[in-house]
Amino acid sequence: MSPPPRATPPPSQQDDVSHDVSRLLRRLADDGAETGLTLRQIRDRLDERAYGLLILLLAIPCLVPGLYGVPQAAGVIVILLAGQMLVGREEPWLPRGVLNLRCKGGWLTAMADFAEKRLGWIDRLSRPRLRRFADGPGEKLAAAFMILAALTIALPLTNTIPSASLALLSVGLIQRDGLFVIAGAAVATAWLTILSVVAAGLLMGAEWATRWLPG
Repeated sequence: MSPPPRATPPPSQQDDVSHDVSRLLRRLADDGAETGLTLRQIRDRLDERAYGLLILLLAIPCLVPGLYGVPQAAGVIVILLAGQMLVGREEPWLPRGVLNLRCKGGWLTAMADFAEKRLGWIDRLSRPRLRRFADGPGEKLAAAFMILAALTIALPLTNTIPSASLALLSVGLIQRDGLFVIAGAAVATAWLTILSVVAAGLLMGAEWATRWLPG
């Protein structure tokens, strides 16, 4: 006697085979329309894209210029997630208190609307290519750049550019698009270079002032 057919899980529990970013966010918005979703529920609805999408969800709100508080908190979680990618952990781990944080349905809907209206070009341009930069060792390299970008988010009024880097890197991992990963790494490198030059200039200026100004 043949075994009974395996029941097909409901749509909310199936992972979307498409790597379309807008579709992934819209699916989450639909699932959490009434009561929202916890970060645990969001993580459990995803497969190998969990890292990329969780970091993208954290990066999008931080694109708002001059935002304070949210980027600093998001940066800590991004560093925790990217660090796990760096050491090769398959499933994202977060403290229970963080996993139990609930994203309101309205917020999820706003994120999906934003993605469809403002990030549609990502879905049009991104596709699996140059996968060696978005998988395996390339994924770990992307995680290292994510950590560097997240560290600079904590600086006052400097959250937009590193958040853009995180968004590009995240989309690259979600879509397995090495070109987006390279672009995100380039933005992070340029931003870190600018900050280093500014910091060096300030230090040299302070040293000059100490040496030459009276008193």
